[in-house]
Amino acid sequence: MLRRLATELIALLPPGYLAHAGQKIAEHVASLPEYQEADTVFAFCGTDREIDTRPILTKILSDGKRLVLPRCTAPGAMEAREVVSLDCLHIGKHGIAEPPTDSPLVNPSAISLCLVPCLAADRNGNRLGHGGGYYDRYLPACHGAAILLCPQRLILESIPREDHDRVFSALATEQGVHRLK
Repeated sequence: MLRRLATELIALLPPGYLAHAGQKIAEHVASLPEYQEADTVFAFCGTDREIDTRPILTKILSDGKRLVLPRCTAPGAMEAREVVSLDCLHIGKHGIAEPPTDSPLVNPSAISLCLVPCLAADRNGNRLGHGGGYYDRYLPACHGAAILLCPQRLILESIPREDHDRVFSALATEQGVHRLK
């Protein structure tokens, strides 16, 4: 029911909203100590239903940080691959831009900051994902900070949390960063 609601809210967003939100979120994330201290950043390529992540991906690369992006390997499973240029990305199984198979594999323990997508979130940092369980399975192996990226218009009143759900240190929207711990 919540995924259907989030999908309906996304369909009602004005043109350009997700691009604007992505730019502002990138600015907020780049000012965080977690970002400034990170050497390896795990991020994602936004789809047409998510924020435009090109601004933050470009910033990571221009700041000389190691950018790693997810590559889906099986249902519910992904790995992190290093990317040195956004030009190398190709469209993967789920219509999401991802690194090629010959990109260097990065161990989750080497990731110092995770920037995590969602369909929607609540003010407590609870995340509503797309339902595939990819991040639920991957994030427990990452020991760095995890920041949830969500457009302000997709913040819902409440999203249930299950035992396996990650606790996020911050929620970044285009309006700013909300500390959760």
